[in-house]
Amino acid sequence: RCVVIIEACEESGSFDLPHYIAHLAPRIGQPSLCIALDSGCGNYDQLWLTTSLRGLVGGRLQIDVLTEGVHSGDAGGVVPDSFRIVRQLLSRIEDEGTGKVLGDEFYAKIPDARLKQAAATAKVLGDDISTKFPFVEHARPVSNDPTELILNRAWRPALSVIGADGLPPTGNAGNVLRPGTALSLSLRLPPTVDAKLASQKLKGILEKDPPYGCKVTFQSNWGASGWDAPELSPWLERSLDAASNDYFGKPTAYMGEGGTIPFMGMLGERFPQSQFLITGVLGPHANAHGPNEFLHIPTAKKVTCCVAKVIADHFTRTNS
Repeated sequence: RCVVIIEACEESGSFDLPHYIAHLAPRIGQPSLCIALDSGCGNYDQLWLTTSLRGLVGGRLQIDVLTEGVHSGDAGGVVPDSFRIVRQLLSRIEDEGTGKVLGDEFYAKIPDARLKQAAATAKVLGDDISTKFPFVEHARPVSNDPTELILNRAWRPALSVIGADGLPPTGNAGNVLRPGTALSLSLRLPPTVDAKLASQKLKGILEKDPPYGCKVTFQSNWGASGWDAPELSPWLERSLDAASNDYFGKPTAYMGEGGTIPFMGMLGERFPQSQFLITGVLGPHANAHGPNEFLHIPTAKKVTCCVAKVIADHFTRTNS
């Protein structure tokens, strides 16, 4: 018996999926195997099993100093610049020299099994973990150790500034000390950190003791906890390796993903006895969410075959 659920809201946070999962609970029951096909792959040479997903909190940080813009020659050195205040506030949550997020509450202990898998995956991918990104000439990643990069990507928090308001285009910028600045922040979280608590903590850190008494507000506008997969059953591990060897000619590889699939945490809580097969085809240069996102069709075909084999093995196991 297979239950197929197709949703079209994942990129907006899957806010409608929990309703349907709850509404259809009597029909869904307690599946022994859950498969999700929305994840990535480290290369196109083998089947990749996603072992974890990071969480995410984000929001809008607004700094207001003046009620209107004023001449920078008149106010510069008297009125604090709102962008400088932004820099101060960001330094509360991130070391700008290393990119390390500050605050123990944004971290989680990395399980020993995930540390071992990261080391094994680093041997498979090597420098590909970073060279797949379109760096400009002479730019480099934050570390030369591929194991550390894998752990950074999957099990450590990371801050990104993904938008800004209050800054005119450089071609239209006048000598005006602007009244305020706003940033859209995205903070990736380790898989086992509670996103709601992290969002509350982030708000408290940013809004506490505003510099120069200016107005600082942080409005959270999205959040989702991550997910850490349960230990694989022996039958599923054997089935995955057999499938990957059959269709790719190499064994299965394992890696935590740095992105967030919001519904995975919900499914993990609702189906605690289930085994999980999370995989996908977003590999090197696929550029998910970018203007040139693409699908590696040969890999998609092979992954489809692998999933079909696992389903067949599951049927044979439960009906033998």
